Amino acid sequence: MKIFRSKLFFALITLILAVLICLGLLLGQLFKSYYIKVFDERLKKETKLITAYIDDYGGIEGLTQQKVNEMSDMLGLRVSITTNSGDLLFDSGETDPINRHEEIILDIIADDKESDHALEVGGGSDFHYYWKPLMTDGNQGGYIFLSAKMDELESAYSQIWWLLIICLSLALIIIIFLGSSITSKYTKPIESATRVAIELAKGNYRARTYDRHIGEAGKLSSSINVLARNLQEMVKSQEMHQDRLSTLIENMGSGLILIDSKGYITLVNRTYREVFHLDSTEYINQLYYDVIEQKEVTDLIEEIFMTEHKVRQQILIPIGIHRKHFEVYGVPIIGTNDVWKGVLLVFHDITELKKLEQVRRDFVANVSHELKTPITSIKGFSETLLDGAMDDREALRQFLNIILQESERLQTLIQDLLDLSKIEQQGFNLSVEKVNVITIINEVITIVNRKAEEKNISILFEKDMEPIIIEADPYRLKQIFINIVSNALAYTTNNGSVAIKVTNDSSKVYIDIEDTGIGIEQSEIPRIFERFYRVDRARSRNSGGTGLGLAIVKHLVEAHKGLVTVESEVGKGSVFRFEFNKKFIEE
Repeated sequence: MKIFRSKLFFALITLILAVLICLGLLLGQLFKSYYIKVFDERLKKETKLITAYIDDYGGIEGLTQQKVNEMSDMLGLRVSITTNSGDLLFDSGETDPINRHEEIILDIIADDKESDHALEVGGGSDFHYYWKPLMTDGNQGGYIFLSAKMDELESAYSQIWWLLIICLSLALIIIIFLGSSITSKYTKPIESATRVAIELAKGNYRARTYDRHIGEAGKLSSSINVLARNLQEMVKSQEMHQDRLSTLIENMGSGLILIDSKGYITLVNRTYREVFHLDSTEYINQLYYDVIEQKEVTDLIEEIFMTEHKVRQQILIPIGIHRKHFEVYGVPIIGTNDVWKGVLLVFHDITELKKLEQVRRDFVANVSHELKTPITSIKGFSETLLDGAMDDREALRQFLNIILQESERLQTLIQDLLDLSKIEQQGFNLSVEKVNVITIINEVITIVNRKAEEKNISILFEKDMEPIIIEADPYRLKQIFINIVSNALAYTTNNGSVAIKVTNDSSKVYIDIEDTGIGIEQSEIPRIFERFYRVDRARSRNSGGTGLGLAIVKHLVEAHKGLVTVESEVGKGSVFRFEFNKKFIEE
């Protein structure tokens, strides 16, 4: 922008300088013409005056050299009197060695010029001649010539030029100063507006220009600022919408793929990348059939491309060692004027829903089976008794004991189902109070001790002498340990052992229950806390278990904000590790 200002300034100065030079030349010529005209008028008048003076003194015959010299000194001119033929009679000037003065006079007389003045330039000097015929008694007696060097004229002309130069130089300096100020005044707003426009073009919408200028420059600055503010608001709004859209797409719970009209993948959100364990660079700007390995997905995309209709389909896709269920929803993207834009695919992970559905089916089947077994036993033995076995007192007692056992088993199953349902309810609350963990475990040992003696299993309890106090529900805490120790006794062979170890630190209590039982396969450990899941179904059913004990344990531990983990080795036994906070954490 400085270049523009400099160009404008120098163009203005050049124009003004050219105008001043032309004006100076014109004024110089005018002054010169005026001075020469004034000089000619003077010579004309003086010629008339001298002619009249000569006539008064009797013409040429009355003249003397002395009088001619006096007239010359008085006028400051060279006075020459000649005959009609050009011969000098009197001359007040110095003798010219080359007779140039006489030659000029002879040339003037010989040419018989109509003009009464002439200018002679030569010999390094300028001479101006003025002449007039001298009349005596009506007859021409000769000529009078007045001549003068132009040195005086040249001196005056030189002074005029110096005066013009000085005046025009001062005018030029003033014009340069004023031009610089005016140029700066009118170009600064343009420069500022240009800088802001450049910044806006670069994307810096915070740039502003000064709008204190008046006139058209002020309007330009104001318009630029209004444009910048509008652009900034538009970009801010666009960025806000873009951020919201990006946040929504990236953080939505379903995987998303956007494919353009040519089949190139243009967008893959974070959920899709995490579920399928891929890098977005592997998919972006790639043809979908080159990078998507699942044939079911590519077939679905092709169906949308061909039919231009929405498609909803459930697909089972293997990912690594897992198999996941997805509900894929694909829609064609059609813009204005029915312009085909591409395809949008949304992957809803319904694996957990499928698992829950399978758990529900298993639960119904297991409950039906578990209820059917004791009911069938009760019904069978009751029919046997009604058919005549009641007369046999020993058979009657045996059958009634079996009916009682099956009834108790049925009651236990129903009670466990009610407990599990109650625990899983959202509004389930614990009766939290301060309890001694050592006391709770001692009570549990007392309850299961008879069962341990029947199988000659020793229960070892390793504890500190000091009481360990935590905030928990004592009834539910006892229920947890009874279930675990009962399972340990049920799955431990005769003459085995169950070890209970309690340790603590400043904020937590750690309880390990280890048995020497049959152990659990590593593949089955993640499922042992499911409803009705049994490691050894025959042993569990013979022990009177319902298959709900560990499910109840898991929910009760989670209700206490605790943690339960399992370590097991087949043939050597299992270890259930519990971790509880000493201070109950309220939600």
